[in-house]
Amino acid sequence: MRTRSRIAGALLAAASGTAGCSLLIPDVKVNVNVYDQRTQLENQVRGTYEELSDELLLVASVRGIDPNGKLTKPPPLAPGKEEALRAAQSREFNRDDLEQAMSEGCAGESTDGGVAARPCAPADRDPRYKAFTEALVAEENADRLVLMRRVIATNSDLTAKDLEQVRKVFADVNRENARAGWWVQQADGSWAKKGAT
Repeated sequence: MRTRSRIAGALLAAASGTAGCSLLIPDVKVNVNVYDQRTQLENQVRGTYEELSDELLLVASVRGIDPNGKLTKPPPLAPGKEEALRAAQSREFNRDDLEQAMSEGCAGESTDGGVAARPCAPADRDPRYKAFTEALVAEENADRLVLMRRVIATNSDLTAKDLEQVRKVFADVNRENARAGWWVQQADGSWAKKGAT
């Protein structure tokens, strides 16, 4: 419980701590309703995802104009922040393909906060599709890990030792957000379709 409290506080700091790091990014106000520690952690992870998405849109859409009317590049981002924004951008680019793989049963939400390739009819029929799905899953997992590490790096209360706890929080959120009919891994390691009884 103590670790979850540290993670919750750190995730709150992440949601507000990176806002304002750039002159191009406005301050973000975070409202948190505390119901229990698990709910607070899940809300903070969601907030971190939303903040990164918002920052990505701002960075992609802002143009600077110097006094002579010429376009200028925005100031560079800190390396860790840029890496997290690139991971969020990669996830957005792959979203449709991943959702299709999830809908076809070729991928599912795992207990480690990532996704796992699963046996499915489309992959059985086409080895190229199987290879594509496996590559997609690997890229999604790499992007998710970057985001998890960013949550840890931006919070003084968390260390690399807390990665497993952060993974569990991400897994809970991702399984909760999975659509009905998508495969989700249970705590005991078994798989079930969400919404199936």
